[in-house]
This record gives sequence, C-alpha cells and structure tokens, in this order.
Amino acid sequence: MNVLAEELNSKLDETAAGRLLSRMGRRFYFPKGIIAQSAEAKKSANNANATIGMAYSRGKPLILSAAAESMPGYTEEQIVAYAPTAGVEQVRVKWQDHILEMNPSIKRERISLPIVVPGLTAGISNIADLFMDEGEVIITSDPCWDNYSLAFEERRAGKLLCVSFLNSGNGLDLKIIDQAVKEEAKKGQVRIILNFPNNPSGYSPTTEEARALAEIFLEAARGGADILVICDDAYFGHFYEDNIHRESIFSLISDLHERILAVKIDGPVKEVYVWGLRIGFVTFGSRGLEEVHYNALITKFMGSIRSSVSCVNTPAQHIVIKALNDKRTPLEKAQYQELLQKRYNKVKEFIANNPGHPVLKPLPFNSGYFMCFLCQGVSAEVLRRELLSRHGVGVISLGENCLRVAFSSLDEEQIPSVYRTIYDCAEKMTE
Repeated sequence: MNVLAEELNSKLDETAAGRLLSRMGRRFYFPKGIIAQSAEAKKSANNANATIGMAYSRGKPLILSAAAESMPGYTEEQIVAYAPTAGVEQVRVKWQDHILEMNPSIKRERISLPIVVPGLTAGISNIADLFMDEGEVIITSDPCWDNYSLAFEERRAGKLLCVSFLNSGNGLDLKIIDQAVKEEAKKGQVRIILNFPNNPSGYSPTTEEARALAEIFLEAARGGADILVICDDAYFGHFYEDNIHRESIFSLISDLHERILAVKIDGPVKEVYVWGLRIGFVTFGSRGLEEVHYNALITKFMGSIRSSVSCVNTPAQHIVIKALNDKRTPLEKAQYQELLQKRYNKVKEFIANNPGHPVLKPLPFNSGYFMCFLCQGVSAEVLRRELLSRHGVGVISLGENCLRVAFSSLDEEQIPSVYRTIYDCAEKMTE
C-alpha cells in the first residue's frame, strides 16, 4: 500500500469513517504529483510556471474566439482552465453557506467543506468506492432509483437490501426500517442510503418521522455498530406540505454520535435548476471527526476523483457561483417552486377525486418531482408501453409493479388529461 494512503489511514483508524472504509477506500490517496505540484507552483511561482499542461500567452490561457464569445462575462480562466481536484474554492465555500442557510441546525465547524463532483451520481459512485466492499449490504428503499443497483451492486459487487420504506398508510414504515438496521447492526456495521424527497415515490419524512429515523441510528450506534448514512438530497427543498421536515436528515445525524458517519450528497442541478451542468457536492459529518479527519477523508476522496474524472467542469462551477450570487435568484426560485406546488396540487386533486382505482394504487407523496403508482394485476412495463404506443404518453416503469409519473415535467393544464389517460388505460387492461 502506498505510504500516503497509510498516512491517511492512520489518521482515520480510530474513527467510524476509518473502520467503514472499503479495501479500495483504504488504498486511496492523493499523489504528490502533477496536480499537487502545480497547485504549489500556482501560489509561489512568481517568475515562471511550467507545471501544468495548458497553453498560455501573457499569463492567460489560450482560448478560441468561439468559446470566449459563447460565455461573455467570464474570464479565460473561468472558461477553459482546469479546476482544482476538490473543486473551485469559492463554489465550495458558497455551497457550504447554502447548506447552512437551508439547514440552520447544522454547525459549520462540525462538517467538512463540500467537495465538488461531476453530478450527484458521481458523488454516490465515489462514496461507494470509498465505503463498499464485495458482498457488503446497503439498505435502500423499495422502490428506489435504479442507478443505485449500478453504483453499489454492479460497480462494487455489493448487495442492495431493498426495504419497503413506505407503509400501506400515508408515511414511512419506521418499524421495518428499524428491523433492517438492527439486523445489519448485528454484523457490526450498517450502510444505508436515504433519498428524500424520494425518487421515484416523491415522499419526504415528516418532522416526527425524521426524528424517529435519527433515533433508530442512534440506538444502533449506542449498541456498538458503525453506521454509514448516505443522504441523497438530489431533490432537496421541493416540499409541498407543511408537516414535512424542512431540513435534510443529514442535519439530525451529522453530529449525533461518534459511530455515525453522515454523508450529504446534494447539488444545484435540481435546487438551482441547472440539470445539465452535472455538478454536485459531497459533505461529511460526524461527531467523532475533527478537521484533521475531514482533511484525510477529503484527500482520499480526491484520490477517487483524480483516478476517474481528474476534476470537474470549470465553467459549470463558475455559473453556479454566479447563480447563487445573483439577486434575481431567490425570487425566480420562489416562482418556480410555486409552479411545482400548483402541479402537485393538481395531481393530488385528481387522485382525491378518483379514489379506489382497480389497478393503480398511489404511494404516499408530498415532495420532489415524482409520484408513483403500484400496479395491481397489471405489469407496469406493459402499461408503460401501452401508454406510449397507443396514447403518446411517456412514463417510467420500475420493476414489475411500479409506475413513476414526473409531474414536474407536465404543464398544469396537461395534468388532468394525462392522469385520466393513465387511469383509463390501466383499467381497460383488466377487461
């Protein structure tokens, strides 16, 4: 094992983060090579800097006119220069400010500085590299985002334990979640990923449910298990009911117990409506970690980034900085949220006015971009194909019995007719 990896491991070995590391995670380090030496030169090479593989003229990167003209108002460095491996410092600090603003119970000094990743999917994949070994189990919701299987099972040869987080009523099945956590805790370690608002169901916990989840993890930690809680907050902030817990679950567990390592994976792609920029953030939090531990974790994470994508798109990071600093952004975000709220209300109204469908049973939903139907007696995939081929309506099937509808992409006036088509098509398939 590389001596740099061993040095990082020695700093983490007495923490939950160190004990939870995968074999790959233990091997990761950030080399003192081209990137590290270039960073040093950028600070101190006052005479000449011949370190980085970029072409300069008079101290500025060469840039084609077409590229420069496509992004007026941005400098050559902001458009075409390489970004630091962990991200542009300004956007990292700005996003941490954003996290603290949206989650006021979090203390800045108790969490790491966010690391920039090329989309939340990459953040999940990097975390799987660091903390998932072959055969290890990670608990997730059933249904869940289908990319979890690729990230945890196919890439890392782990095993998804899919648990029905949503009960037959209107919320989380805390009993079954507790049972799954306790069963894994018997092995000494628990890995779980929480996706709220959930994709595909569109559910977020109430304040009471969120606190109960934290208690489940606290009890397992007090019992001696090390716990990794990954908070996939891709759709964070899109809440439509008053009783939803308004902060991320990360805020309740990031300083809860020394044996709990919380990871918040979030970003502007949905929160700031910049989906195609492919930029996300990863933040660590644990009561047992100090700055030296966070620095070691970040350095290992940088090794994962460096060995895969090297660094994240530079202009995307500066666009996010500009969007977060723009005085128009809060008002525009509020307007977009109101638009989504109206679409959500329209879906709820349709379902309330059309109860007891013989095929489609809506899962609880109160947030995010989606809602789901459980299909009873009809294949979700067959229904999806029927809706697409005969009616020109596109929806998503997940497994045999889950049909996801993204009301976020429907104009408000479309919703009644689209849902009527779904209801009628599903009912006719039973005739």
